[in-house]
Amino acid sequence: MRSIFILLLFISANIYAQPAPKPYGALPSKRQLAWHDVEVYGLIHFTPTTFENKEWGFGDADPKTFNPSDFNAEQIINAAKAGGLKGIILVAKHHDGFALWPTKTTEYNITKSPFRNGNGDLVKEIEQGTRKNGLKFGVYCSPWDRNNATYGTDKYLAIYQAQLKELYSNYGELFMSWHDGANGGDGFYGGAKEKRSIDNTTYYDWNNTWAITRKMQPMANIFSDIGLDIRWVGNENGNAAETSWATFTPLPPEGKNVAVPGQANYPQSPEGIRNGKFWMPAECDVPLRKGWFYHPTEKPKTPEMLFDLYLKSVGRGAGLDLGLAPDTRGQLHDDDVAALKTFGDMVKHTFADNLAKDAQITATNSRGKNYNVVSLLDHNKQSYWATTDKAHEASLEIDLKTPKTFDIISLQEYIPLGQRIEVYNIEIYENNSWKKIYDGTSIGAKRLIKLENPVTTSKVRLNITKSPVCITLSEIGLYKKS
Repeated sequence: MRSIFILLLFISANIYAQPAPKPYGALPSKRQLAWHDVEVYGLIHFTPTTFENKEWGFGDADPKTFNPSDFNAEQIINAAKAGGLKGIILVAKHHDGFALWPTKTTEYNITKSPFRNGNGDLVKEIEQGTRKNGLKFGVYCSPWDRNNATYGTDKYLAIYQAQLKELYSNYGELFMSWHDGANGGDGFYGGAKEKRSIDNTTYYDWNNTWAITRKMQPMANIFSDIGLDIRWVGNENGNAAETSWATFTPLPPEGKNVAVPGQANYPQSPEGIRNGKFWMPAECDVPLRKGWFYHPTEKPKTPEMLFDLYLKSVGRGAGLDLGLAPDTRGQLHDDDVAALKTFGDMVKHTFADNLAKDAQITATNSRGKNYNVVSLLDHNKQSYWATTDKAHEASLEIDLKTPKTFDIISLQEYIPLGQRIEVYNIEIYENNSWKKIYDGTSIGAKRLIKLENPVTTSKVRLNITKSPVCITLSEIGLYKKS
């Protein structure tokens, strides 16, 4: 009898236990999954260019120009944290070539300035303030150097790579190594004051340069115009396309065999490429003010504008990289602090209460007890609802039990298995019939659907009408904008 009982338990368990769905398409790496969790982060520009009231420094500013009257890393990081930012990337060296750490690679660095009486390390101060407040830290070291006399020659690459090695060695684990395809042009170049052109497809030897990143900072996501880990969205407006795929296939420029950094003119960048070869989600970079550096005549974007950007970046499966510009004190202006705080509160309060949290959800198809609909409301991105292998269409009916008023719908796929859903629509139950309120395409890491006007209903239905394979969905939420 005991043997029969054990056999029945075994049979019962196998009836309900289904294998996990097979992965589909390009998949995110461990470091990319960690990046998706950050969602919003900041990019700090603060060099002698700040004190020249320019956007790009020429490389000829006297190091003594860099002399903040009251630098306060804590003030900057606290303001960023209040804005909901979960990471900070510091521009450790911009195109002007001025290094914000005591580098051995160039005399044009912070030790030649009055900052901390020549003993300062601004990279270290920002890094420590970032980690103290629970944020992740990353760096950007511009490959273009308008100060260095060797730029454009075969001697410069070793200098640039040595700068990366210093930054990778001395400032802890980085969540991003941020790059762009800065291609040279006019500059100071040690007094030459001339224009120097380089071949951006070969000069920086990116394959070997990024091999340094992979070896020294394996959890650092490499951002560049064509990606590697994170691609540029193709604009500095802070928004991805309405349809947004996390997969991408960089194409080689004319006359080349491989894709290269610096080729930023991809018309597919805002949307991505469905079934692209690589998991390469978009970063939406945008300055908090008009420019990346502080200018006293500019004002920060309003909290409403920032919230809209959040919906059009994070809410489309991308990341929002918000440019922060300290003033000549070395702090964020009071206007910037206030805008960040209100924006952060707006996001926090809007998404604090999932109006569907007590709902009863039924599905037209489920894979089994380990992948059923209760996973959609458990606040756990690691659990998910899935359909059986042959079910590429399915509907979820959400019974709210009492009427609820909302204007934002949140959907999240289980992206460790790939981006699967291609077409869906959402309906509400109104006047004893179903009324369609939204037609959608991509979902991915997160989809935030902002309705034009709030709706009130006791039932919502999600109809997934196209997926090349079985469906996965991790979370679903209904929210009212605060």
